[in-house]
Amino acid sequence: METPPQIAHRFREVMLDGTWIANTNFQHQLVPVTWRQAIRPVGPLNTIARLTFHINYYIAGVLNVLQGGDLEIRDRYSFDLPPITRAEQWQQLRSDLLRNAETFAAEVEKMPPEKLEAPFVQEKYGTYRRNLEGMIEHAYYHLGQISLIRKMIDGGFSVVPDTPDPEIV
Repeated sequence: METPPQIAHRFREVMLDGTWIANTNFQHQLVPVTWRQAIRPVGPLNTIARLTFHINYYIAGVLNVLQGGDLEIRDRYSFDLPPITRAEQWQQLRSDLLRNAETFAAEVEKMPPEKLEAPFVQEKYGTYRRNLEGMIEHAYYHLGQISLIRKMIDGGFSVVPDTPDPEIV
């Protein structure tokens, strides 16, 4: 079984600096994305900005627990991205995600190994190990979506009909 430093390393791989499984990571995918690309709708898919908000929402929520706080996040709010109308807002969201990811990994790294098998907040949520592994799996799932959406945007895939093009607005 993996130790907290090994889990933290795997989390950093998907979020910040790895290429082992997916040959990319969130940082690699998001840094070159402009705010107009981040909010550009592609078919019925979530936007890159919305997926970034979603992943950061969960990282920040679980990070709060790792730092001794309560579990305050709720699934129903995990896609409630406020409108992004300026480049600075996108840059802030992206920076928040990457900063929270590093802080999250650092908290996991210093966790005592026995805590991995302890209940996460309540027994119904499983163990810390289950939740940390779930965070990694969840991140890879949405990393794949972001990667594909970027390819669609770069390839000129059509946006949702009747949706104003963010380049024109």
